Amino acid sequence: MFRHVVDEDVELRLLDNNHAMAMFESINSCRYYLREWLPWVDGTQTIEDAIGFIEMTKKQFASNEGFQAGIWYKGEFAGVIGYYGINWFNRSVNIGYWLDKRYVGRGIMTKACRAFIDHAFNVYNLNRVEIRCAEKNYKSRAIAERLGFTKEGIIREAEWLYSHYVNHIVYGMLASEWEE
Repeated sequence: MFRHVVDEDVELRLLDNNHAMAMFESINSCRYYLREWLPWVDGTQTIEDAIGFIEMTKKQFASNEGFQAGIWYKGEFAGVIGYYGINWFNRSVNIGYWLDKRYVGRGIMTKACRAFIDHAFNVYNLNRVEIRCAEKNYKSRAIAERLGFTKEGIIREAEWLYSHYVNHIVYGMLASEWEE
């Protein structure tokens, strides 16, 4: 099981069914905020939807294709960070994340990303980590830039976001560039 204490305030834990209520309440409390950049929000309407997501992440972990971790801030559920589809052949992974609006601006997600990147390079021995985010999602882009990722390009109309397509910015970090 994955559990990582980032610092005295931030902890990452592999998602489990007992986290479903906290996760659902977090999503529900800031649904409009999350919906601006996340296409799955409308599909998370009940606690059962949250449990379904967690069950999917447990299968992902069991098949060694990545995992999702809950982010706790001072003991409170604050968001999720995860590896999406580890490509073992090419030794690469994409990191995705979201944070409850109440916890934005405290450096929590930057710390969580740093821990996940370090884990990818130093535990999984991967060579490449990507972060992809909507072109106008400046808060998400700032995390990648703050961590020293290279902006590698734009994927046009990469994601359908409820009523329109958004372009994605692709950020990359190589193991040889990581200095943590």
